[in-house]
Amino acid sequence: MSKPQIVLASTSVFRKILLEKLAIEFATGSPDIDESARENETPHALVKRLSEAKARALSDTYPENLIIGSDQVACIDDEILGKPGNFENAFVQLRKASGKIVTFYTGLTLLNSASGHAQTLCEPFRVHFRKLKDEQISRYLNHEQPYNCAGSFKSEGLGIALFERLEGDDPNSLIGLPLIRLIRMLDNEGVHIP
Repeated sequence: MSKPQIVLASTSVFRKILLEKLAIEFATGSPDIDESARENETPHALVKRLSEAKARALSDTYPENLIIGSDQVACIDDEILGKPGNFENAFVQLRKASGKIVTFYTGLTLLNSASGHAQTLCEPFRVHFRKLKDEQISRYLNHEQPYNCAGSFKSEGLGIALFERLEGDDPNSLIGLPLIRLIRMLDNEGVHIP
């Protein structure tokens, strides 16, 4: 019996680049799900539910595979920050983050579509922001234009200059795919890396 093919249930360029670090072959698919939060749903519960929903959305297309689903939200004081979409919204988000802690919750699911068994978890990561002046925020946004990123920054780019410190088990989870935890999940399914 051959190993199941690995599928990333995401069209995110960032997640694809992260998964490529593991030097494994994988396909990608676009899950079509409603990503709206439910009433009174915590960020932790939201990302776990959505990561599993994304993986399960591709199970009919990939019935004998290991499907990776992931979802992420950024929060300040329990308020979920969406993707800003433009300079003005990003400016407001970064001004709000100035001098505060932004917690990123990344949901991760590895679904064995043949058995229906899913391993799901939430990986938190905390970003301690420096006190930022309006000019610093504007310069950063004009340079990097992180308008499709939750929290309005790219930690793998110039966004690192906005931080005082980072706190978490896996820096990859900040970008959107907790590889340390994923390696353990894959190992549970008989896929050993390296």
